[in-house]
Amino acid sequence: MAVAEQYDIAIIGAGMAGASLAAAIGGDARTVLLEAEGQPGYHATGRSAAFWTESYGGPAIQPLTSASGQYLRDGGFLKPRAALTIARTGQEARIKAFAERYARLGVTVRILDRAELSSLVPGLADGWSCGALEPSCCDIDVAALHQHFLAKARQAGVELRGRARVDGARREADVWRVGIADGEEIRCGVLVNAAGAWADEIAGLAGVAPIGIAPLRRTVVQLQVAPETPASLPLVLDLAEEFYFKPVSGRLWLSPHDETPSSACDAAPEELDVATAIARLEEVVDWKVLKLEHSWAGLRSFAPDRMPVYGFDPGVAGFFWCAGQGGFGIQTAPAAAQLAASLLLDRQTGEIDPAPYAPDRFR
Repeated sequence: MAVAEQYDIAIIGAGMAGASLAAAIGGDARTVLLEAEGQPGYHATGRSAAFWTESYGGPAIQPLTSASGQYLRDGGFLKPRAALTIARTGQEARIKAFAERYARLGVTVRILDRAELSSLVPGLADGWSCGALEPSCCDIDVAALHQHFLAKARQAGVELRGRARVDGARREADVWRVGIADGEEIRCGVLVNAAGAWADEIAGLAGVAPIGIAPLRRTVVQLQVAPETPASLPLVLDLAEEFYFKPVSGRLWLSPHDETPSSACDAAPEELDVATAIARLEEVVDWKVLKLEHSWAGLRSFAPDRMPVYGFDPGVAGFFWCAGQGGFGIQTAPAAAQLAASLLLDRQTGEIDPAPYAPDRFR
């Protein structure tokens, strides 16, 4: 066997989490990015509904989302959209509480009445009486952002290896010996688990106790509807988290907000979830669905408390978690990567408190 290459840090997974972390580390450590697929971002990163909304994910996610906004705006990755969370008749108190909760966190939210909702969502069905508008919401150019992080990492000297599926790892004398499926071995001081839906599987390969990160399937469909979806339509979500939709190039992207437990796999949409999405849309607007053009599914991976996990494992030296981003990993990527890099390199972590995201909360 050839002499194993030596790195300071090996990151498993070149999706948005791994790529952004590699870019944040930069040239401060000799780093390799190991991607099991031939194409980085093939799974969750490449199947995002592509929006940045400060309330999305809840108050525990909001600090990371808000802190990422400036980086995303400065890089030209955001396009204004606005988000509208709508509520049924009888949920007025809940929509008020929703708006007040995020206003206290510094997020601009405005409560709308039925007339204002109708002006923003043509053909809105009866029974939807109020809503909360977030003007700051934007679409994200996910592909451009991912390529930006990969390019930034590459320019800093990070080595990207595709088709490098990890099939084993063991720690000997303060060094990780990481086996690749093609028979190669690399060595590193720190092993970073940014493997998304495969995070617990990677932990098991390294002899680290799993956290309980669970992949959940999320379905999105692309529809042609009549009348044609106006480009000015906001991202529309409902307070009960049963759907969201937004316009994309004259078409409608729609999700039933499903979270179906899944194994770590190349996820595919199921007919029932597609039908559910369309049925829920028909309860919201009077638009006619002309054609189902495309459907896809991706895996959103959650820790038991639905918060991401950033930090060194408390039980195994040199094993670092960067996982459990759920469906919020893209909109939080810049700030989350800086936080994780600071923990990895023993830097000051800035304004975001890392304690809520530390892996020792599960031990």
